[in-house]
Amino acid sequence: MGAPQETLSAALERLEALGLRVAAVSRFYHTPCFPAGAGPDYVNAAAALETGLGAEEILAKLHQVEAEFGRERETRWGRRTLDLDLVARGNEVLPNRERYLHWQALSPDLQAQAAPDELILPHPRIQDRGFVLVPLLDVAPGWVHPVLGLSVREMVERLPQAARDEVVPL
Repeated sequence: MGAPQETLSAALERLEALGLRVAAVSRFYHTPCFPAGAGPDYVNAAAALETGLGAEEILAKLHQVEAEFGRERETRWGRRTLDLDLVARGNEVLPNRERYLHWQALSPDLQAQAAPDELILPHPRIQDRGFVLVPLLDVAPGWVHPVLGLSVREMVERLPQAARDEVVPL
């Protein structure tokens, strides 16, 4: 394992080798660890992938690459060597709008304790996370959240300034 930037670059190459075409990659950003105190700060990026695979198949390949890079899923939001998230797939809302809204409305305390047993798309808290949205702005500024009706640019603009300021280009 090298520096985080090297790990991210190698993971993107591995995704390509597994048939997930990397159409665009954001700049790499230094971001604080989430949740605070769970480990060292991170390097985050966003990638737009092109594939004919379904969401579950994409997620399986992301988890495969994480495992190849030493990721062990022991505790929710625990230390990790690599964290590849599927945050959206076009306009899909999975598994359905009702379940999506349930997870989106979950209180912060319950978020730390409960994990869905099914894929939820878009990510239920994408609109709250600068470390996701700021890099996503580089590759998909016009993507519109299928439930909120807001573009990535609009979601970034709604973030508190402090959340935007902690996402620093490398």
